[in-house]
Amino acid sequence: MDAASSSSSSSAVMDYGDEPHVLAVDDNLIDRKLVEKLLKNFSCRVTTAENGLRALEYLGLSDDQQTSHKPTVSKVNLIITDYCMPGMTGYELLKKVKQSSILKEVPVVIMSSENIPTRINKCLEEGAQMFILKPLKQSDVKKLRCYLKHRS
Repeated sequence: MDAASSSSSSSAVMDYGDEPHVLAVDDNLIDRKLVEKLLKNFSCRVTTAENGLRALEYLGLSDDQQTSHKPTVSKVNLIITDYCMPGMTGYELLKKVKQSSILKEVPVVIMSSENIPTRINKCLEEGAQMFILKPLKQSDVKKLRCYLKHRS
């Protein structure tokens, strides 16, 4: 489901039952569906967004949202985002998330089809938990499991 049409609760309460909630951000529909399928195989609840701006809207961080609507608790346990997207790169999304007092503790994983060491290092230095080369594989999702534990 896309963030814009998410039917999940918009409550900012971190009560996900047994399912960690992951926000998957990618401008490529096929990559988004692949990420969603692999995460659902690990019993994750997945919300998708087609770009960084949509992700920020879903997270309550977009510039045009009123401060009264800002969440006090993160609605997601993990953000996984593509690096190369139009409008806002995954790196720019990472920086916005890490600047947020509410979301800075949420693990962010960056994906890219390009293996560029300077890009990888830049993302890790900015606070990304991991940098994964596309296409995402089941073995990559297994590595993410430690970040999918509920944070208290």
